[in-house]
Amino acid sequence: MITLALSKGRIFEETVPLLKAAGIEVLDDPEKSRKLILDTNQPGVRVLVVRATDVPTYVQYGGADMGITGKDTLLEHGSQGLYQPLDLQIAKCRISVAVRADFDYASAVKQGSRLKVATKYVAIAREFFASKGVHVDLIKLYGSMELAPLVGLADAIVDLVSTGNTLKANHLVEVERIMDISSRLVVNQAALKLKQEPIRAIIDAFAGAVGKP
Repeated sequence: MITLALSKGRIFEETVPLLKAAGIEVLDDPEKSRKLILDTNQPGVRVLVVRATDVPTYVQYGGADMGITGKDTLLEHGSQGLYQPLDLQIAKCRISVAVRADFDYASAVKQGSRLKVATKYVAIAREFFASKGVHVDLIKLYGSMELAPLVGLADAIVDLVSTGNTLKANHLVEVERIMDISSRLVVNQAALKLKQEPIRAIIDAFAGAVGKP
């Protein structure tokens, strides 16, 4: 049995064509089903539905043989012991710094003043601002990041940006792009040795599908 860990939403939707290329079709819609283990048309393959931030943990500790997760999750939560054979080029977005439209970010950074930054990407934000020599107080939030500058909780946020529409709707502007993000295939190293043939077949099918224009 090959077990693949996926999270609901955009990553799941954009993984479906890759699975199809490997001859795998998920038999349940995770948005409609309450099941957390989904069957596929291949009796030897099943899909676990887990939180995006938990995908690396399930794969690392052998709860799943393979998983698909964003580069942001791997950088923030660690990727020890994981084999990363492919950048799947799906669920593309970026991690950026955003502030209220009336906040003078350039001058605040230049003066070396201390910035209050709200984010769930504490490790990524810490490293980014340290590389610029900017002192920051980091405030960890798990959602509705855009509220923080509006209510005076923070000067800036570090968050994922896709279209930028949520920022605009909340009168925030993107001031610095930290990095581009896409989703990666991660594989448990022990599983790769024990189940080499079926796992390699899936990796090769994904690689072929990613390479197609």
